Amino acid sequence: MATSVFDSLSLRDFFGTPAMRAIFDEGAFIARCVDVETALARAEAALSLIPADAAIRITASADASTLDREALRAETALVGYPVLPLVRQLAAQCGEAGRYLHWGATTQDIMDSATMLQCRDAVALIGSQLDDVRAVLADLASRHADTVTAGRTHLQHALPVTFGFRCAVWVSALDRHADRLRQAATRALMVQFGGAAGTLASLGDRGDGLAVRARLAAELGLADPGITWHVARDGPNELVSLLAAIGASLGKIAVDVMTMASSEFGEVAEPFVAGRGGSSTMPQKRNPISSELILAAAKMLRERASTMLDAMLTDFERATGPWHLEWSALPEAFLLAASALHQSAFLLRGMTVDTERMRANLGLTGGLIVAEAVMMGLAPAIGRQQAHDVVEEACVAAIAARSTLYDELLRHDDIVAALGSERLRALTEPSNYLGAAAAMARDVAGRARP
Repeated sequence: MATSVFDSLSLRDFFGTPAMRAIFDEGAFIARCVDVETALARAEAALSLIPADAAIRITASADASTLDREALRAETALVGYPVLPLVRQLAAQCGEAGRYLHWGATTQDIMDSATMLQCRDAVALIGSQLDDVRAVLADLASRHADTVTAGRTHLQHALPVTFGFRCAVWVSALDRHADRLRQAATRALMVQFGGAAGTLASLGDRGDGLAVRARLAAELGLADPGITWHVARDGPNELVSLLAAIGASLGKIAVDVMTMASSEFGEVAEPFVAGRGGSSTMPQKRNPISSELILAAAKMLRERASTMLDAMLTDFERATGPWHLEWSALPEAFLLAASALHQSAFLLRGMTVDTERMRANLGLTGGLIVAEAVMMGLAPAIGRQQAHDVVEEACVAAIAARSTLYDELLRHDDIVAALGSERLRALTEPSNYLGAAAAMARDVAGRARP
């Protein structure tokens, strides 16, 4: 029976994706543990630490699909970890060769290495999803590089920008996250093999343990660390912290989209699908469902990142409890990040952009949005500070009279004499005061395409 949003039949695709669930499925974890055990046997046989025929038999016979799952569950509850019960069943599958299974390893070696195999696949999936969202945003930034819209600071009209500029700001963060993800993978995806206290003492003091670890890393396609990381949990923490940062950047996009989609703004709308975002009582509703899910995932990811920081507070050479925090936080973080990226791709790919409404909203403040343009245009004639004061006075008058900035400026003979009415008209046109917005949007869009 489902007990959380992650396994709920009706809610699980709001907080994960089928592809990511397949990576972190319990059966997949057990299969990865078996992969580690068989790879370890091959690595040790290659270095003549166990018989070659034993490694061949272990590789051929160890089969995750035929394990007694109920016995595994019951024994895990008794032991506290799943590896000892797993090794017992695998050893029985391998017959005489089973005596060489798990040679020199400890439970955490197998579980951490299996988790890193899962993380490797999960990082690749997140990277692919991130590239998809970046490509969609790059296209929006390019197509709307010249689409003038209101720039807002503190939720007030500030200066004109372009919608493409806003999209380019969004994608620029995701571009950096893509770089971080590639870098993090090289650091965090490490094999774990250290034995009981991390010293590899069970394999002697001639360096055999280090050679096995290097060979095991190569077998599994993971990095070979300089030292056992049983209690140095910065790698898993880096991955989850980065997922939380990606989620936060997506959450920022969701907040902007939800605000722009509000009735008062009406500048964008989530993709229309019949019945999606509807209300049980208000037939007119078209709620921003994807944005809401992205925002929820971002907030939940922050909590997983906090949990992973707690998991780093380990004691001596083997932690008494913090490691268990990762068992929940790490897979859930990947599920949440995958969901946020999936919803973002859907939202942005089909988003309706109302350029006419954007243009109309520019006029809501009667030209005040380009007050700086007038100030900077007037400054060469009368000085910046005096220009600021004069334009501020005109803005206050425009607000009080509900008139336009242009009309109020025409009442100032000194301003008209300095600039002329046509120059004033040009200065109060928002599309004439965009700076390098369009150029930056096109530049980022060009670099963002994976």
